[in-house]
Amino acid sequence: MGLSKYADDLDSRAALCREVIRSAGELVLQGFRGETTRAFSMKGPQDFLTLSDAASESHIREKLAEHFPGDSFFGEESGGAISERVWVVDPIDGTANFARGIPHFCISIAYVEGGRTEIGAIYNPALDELYFARRGQGATLNGAPIRVAQTDRFDAASLEMGWSTRVPNAVYLGVVEALLGMGANVRRAGSGALALAYVADGRSDGYIELHMNSWDCLAGFLLVSEAGGLVCPFLEIGSLQDGGPVLAVAPGVAAGASQASKIPLAGFTHSLDRQKAPA
Repeated sequence: MGLSKYADDLDSRAALCREVIRSAGELVLQGFRGETTRAFSMKGPQDFLTLSDAASESHIREKLAEHFPGDSFFGEESGGAISERVWVVDPIDGTANFARGIPHFCISIAYVEGGRTEIGAIYNPALDELYFARRGQGATLNGAPIRVAQTDRFDAASLEMGWSTRVPNAVYLGVVEALLGMGANVRRAGSGALALAYVADGRSDGYIELHMNSWDCLAGFLLVSEAGGLVCPFLEIGSLQDGGPVLAVAPGVAAGASQASKIPLAGFTHSLDRQKAPA
């Protein structure tokens, strides 16, 4: 193995992350446009797997190992190990959309060091939209800074809620009913990672999922936090290994979303009284 062109620091890992997520995106887009789009298998109920999932994860894993062999890797398809320095990867989030020719899917990569997510990237190759964040340095979409929405009332709010087979349908429907009762629009587009990215850039006011895996949400959590949003303490109420509940939301509707979902927010001090309910 030759010497890596990357130094062993966060700046170099960020540069590699940008490079590898785009090159993986090229592979995924080829699959989306080709015959593999319709060739899929099922890992479980509503849990799709395509040839492109494996190809994308293998590509990402190999590139990361080439330059940072001391870092561990934890991916949706091939698993891996969790260490002090770990890359957490979903090679295609929104595989059901991908398999049916719907261009709403993405690749998600997070780099976690010392129990904190330092780098997060989400890329939708079908739209060529790359979301990127470094801890303490803000969040961007294709290089331009992004911020969460300023929405402060539920009858103007649009939130997305993901569904998980690990949670009873009655619990899921109860949260949806509570959000609708507050006047919010609730939607579901089939990619939790992209849903979090859309909270970060203000296209959506919040995202809720009662159980989500770490590879789906760590990059999105960093994006939302760096864009001025509020997120739940995922690695305290859940775990990197087993996942947990997800809440990421614009500050103006944070209290109500937390109340409806029963998911706490990290460092949350806003009062529900400050939010405007429909008249």
